Amino acid sequence: MRFAILGPLRVGGGEATITAGRDRTVLAVLLLRAGRAVPVEELIDAVWEDHPPATARTQLQICVSRLRQRLAALGSPADIIITDPVGYGVRIEPDDLDAEVFARAVEAGRAAATAGRLAEARQHYRAALALWRGPALGGIASRSVRRRAQALDEQRLAALEESVDVELRLGGSADVIDELTESVERNPLRERLRGQLMLALSGVGRQADALAVYREGRRIYAEELGIEPGAALQDLHQRVLAGDLALAGAAPLPVAPVRALPPTISDFTGREQTMARLVKEIEEDAARVHLIDGMAGSGKTTLAVRVATALADRYPDAQLFVDLHGHSERTPVPPGAAVATLLRQLGVPAERVPLELDDRLALWRSELAGRRALVVLDNAADADQVAPLLANGPDCLMLITSRRRLVGLDGGRPSSLPVLDPEEAIELLGRVAGDDRVAAEPEAAAEVARRCGYLPLAIRLAGARLAHRPRWRVADLAGRLVTGSGPLAELAAGQRSVGQAFALSYAQISPAAQRVFRLLGLHPGQRFDNRVAAALADVGLPVAQDLLDELVDAHLAEEVEPGRYRLHDLIREYGRTLLGAPERAAERKEALERLLDHHLHVTVAIARTVEAAGSRKTLPAGTSARRDLVEAAASEGRPWFEENLAVLTALVRLADEEGFPERCWQLARACWRLNFDGGHLDELIETHTIGLRVAERIGDDMAVASMLNYLSSAYFRLGRFPEAIRLMEMALDLRRRLGLRSEVLSTLWNLGISYAVNGDFRQGMARFDEALGLVRGLSDAGDLTNLQNNLCMALLAWGRYEKALHIGRLHLLLARQTGDLRQTSHAVGHLGMARHRMGDVAPARRLLRVALHLKRQLGNRYGEGEVLNEMGMMEREDGRPERAAALHREALVAITEVGDRIGQCASRNLLALAIRDQGDVASALDLHRRVLADATRLGARYEQARALDGIARCLRDTDPEGARSHWTRSLALFRQVESPDRHEVERLLAELD
Repeated sequence: MRFAILGPLRVGGGEATITAGRDRTVLAVLLLRAGRAVPVEELIDAVWEDHPPATARTQLQICVSRLRQRLAALGSPADIIITDPVGYGVRIEPDDLDAEVFARAVEAGRAAATAGRLAEARQHYRAALALWRGPALGGIASRSVRRRAQALDEQRLAALEESVDVELRLGGSADVIDELTESVERNPLRERLRGQLMLALSGVGRQADALAVYREGRRIYAEELGIEPGAALQDLHQRVLAGDLALAGAAPLPVAPVRALPPTISDFTGREQTMARLVKEIEEDAARVHLIDGMAGSGKTTLAVRVATALADRYPDAQLFVDLHGHSERTPVPPGAAVATLLRQLGVPAERVPLELDDRLALWRSELAGRRALVVLDNAADADQVAPLLANGPDCLMLITSRRRLVGLDGGRPSSLPVLDPEEAIELLGRVAGDDRVAAEPEAAAEVARRCGYLPLAIRLAGARLAHRPRWRVADLAGRLVTGSGPLAELAAGQRSVGQAFALSYAQISPAAQRVFRLLGLHPGQRFDNRVAAALADVGLPVAQDLLDELVDAHLAEEVEPGRYRLHDLIREYGRTLLGAPERAAERKEALERLLDHHLHVTVAIARTVEAAGSRKTLPAGTSARRDLVEAAASEGRPWFEENLAVLTALVRLADEEGFPERCWQLARACWRLNFDGGHLDELIETHTIGLRVAERIGDDMAVASMLNYLSSAYFRLGRFPEAIRLMEMALDLRRRLGLRSEVLSTLWNLGISYAVNGDFRQGMARFDEALGLVRGLSDAGDLTNLQNNLCMALLAWGRYEKALHIGRLHLLLARQTGDLRQTSHAVGHLGMARHRMGDVAPARRLLRVALHLKRQLGNRYGEGEVLNEMGMMEREDGRPERAAALHREALVAITEVGDRIGQCASRNLLALAIRDQGDVASALDLHRRVLADATRLGARYEQARALDGIARCLRDTDPEGARSHWTRSLALFRQVESPDRHEVERLLAELD
């Protein structure tokens, strides 16, 4: 390599070949901007900083002349330093500069890692890191050089982190410990490195050292930043603390930084000065919030993404983007939903996103702490929408775009974006339509730009029309803009008409494409597929695809990926305006009905593949007129639902607003199981709340009961049992009055288990008794096995083991007679639990092993976790705490996968008991306290009581009064829920006396 800057400046293999300080600074700046011209002013600022002499330009020329002579003597080409009208530049080949070689090697490593070729990735990363000889351009003190060199140093750290991830995945924990230890000492605030060191130490069995690394980091963060470690590092600490390497391995630190920015456009035009000013302000200014406001279509998003891309190297940990929909037909995205999107971009699993806004925001700030992150908040409605989302770290940059001036946002540096200058607008028109055509007709081009209001979006659409009409003159387009003013007046905006460009494109597409364009304005989502267009227009899929291609050619739609499309919010607004004409009322209503029917029938078809036979009976019936489209979409299964989650929720709202009450509650019902299993409880609650309101309004009691029943499931999963019970009791009353015996039965057994888990066993048993009386009059054996399953669970929790054993035997007999393997697995497991708790250890162990085999065969991960926890309890009671801990960790992994938060609390409480029995009282105490906080937040009284009991056991020998306090609280809770565990706590309290 001819030049090396990844360390002290080196030219031609030696560090002393360029000795003059000013010459080294100039060469360093040129190499940092290799391949680009560096303005003279920037070079002067780098050499003399705040005190340039009057002869600075002359002295700079002398420096450049000396450099050329010296480089030529070292064998470089004579023209390696070029003179440009604005300054100077250095021309190099791809392998001449070590920084360029480094960047290519890192990219090759990332590509190999993404493709799963880890050994190859390791080679690329090692080659890249081997190029470094110390801090970039060490020894050159210029502020300008140091600022840019720091970005290179950050790239090295990012590459090191990615390289370590690969090494850890290859099992090379021992090989990276020394390097990680040194790197953490040099970068003590970098959480990812600290987490990697903890993983590496744990990987070689040095858990104590890993915990010490965490404690040291926590102390440093508290003293220097006044914050706790981020959520990811805290979770890793808990996993190391529990020895849960399997769980830690299930959620590794990301291999590559988070890059969620949309792609930049290739013909970006007319904002060079604005962009350069913004980049310079951000690089040199302390302001961490920059606001870009301007009228619709003025290019705010494009500029923000361009600036973000240019600054990406300075913020290598995360580059995030979220559209806040502040100015669109959609409801502005509330801060809670926006921060949930951002957390998911950072890789936070959906089940870890808190329900309350304050908790979500706290997690968001915790995740950003220690990260160098860039966040684009696009299309904000007002300051109140974005203020909660602002980062509080010094290494985070927020770029916010809005059509309004966000004057109420403290600390933000505003930048108002006007329309293009006439010259910039004409340049943009030439980029799109062809520079030669525009240069040949300058007056006509100026008229087109003026008629477009110098608005980038309008100019792009007009230029596209020219590009696709090679026989037109520019004057032809200018004439059409003048004469086509009638329909464009509908979208007038002040002195300029934004709608002129839209109307021109609309007028020049075929009537069939016009109809599709109008109808697409009804779709409430950001994206849609070709099947949605076919359903809206009631045409064949090939026809719809051709019409969409025509819209894409006219810049009225954007194809974001094959078969997936997007409309800009202004274009969608224009389409809706066209469809809002009185003469199109019937067309609009029919299209809305087709849109709702398509999504309803696709969702029902997918739901039928995941719901149990009993609940499938309550799914909306009927068939779609477009089975071809429904079957094609439904074949994608759950991924289709996840992609359309926001659309389906919006369609429930739309059905309510537009007078389609049956479709409203039916769509909510169809989404139930998919929302429930996917952990989308916010969406489940919103859709069923709307569906309930609509069903009540139209007086459909059967629909009201259905909405109440399924809405209760969300509150059950959230641990809000009183609310779930209240809704189920309302549903039960309605179903009784309607004479729906099967539905009454299912509601009763669900109420039974709900009362039981809420600690009201007697009320639960009353519901079970009523269900038992009702089931005798029904012939469905499946109903009876479901009832027996829930009843046995409640009896086990209540401590009525002999009765549970009796019901479990009846359950097993009926399950085997009906050939229901899932119910058989439940019955065998419950029998094993009952025998264990009655002291029959040997048969219990056999039964639990059979149950575990069956549940694994069925893929029932939650049931597998339950059985593993029971087996772990037996191992601990038999004096084998190490084996018990292993089983509880395995159970925790299984239950975490299905997202059951109370089940996770149970597994961690049991794990803590096993850890205490191994002699690690401090770790057990820490784990119990974490469970207590989680269980309290969830309202899980039984697990709160068990956590308090566990804390007391840990404190008994060192703090008897503390133990007494915790046992007293535990006993009160155990008594509330009528748990048999209260007897052991009473005995332990008596011993203290």
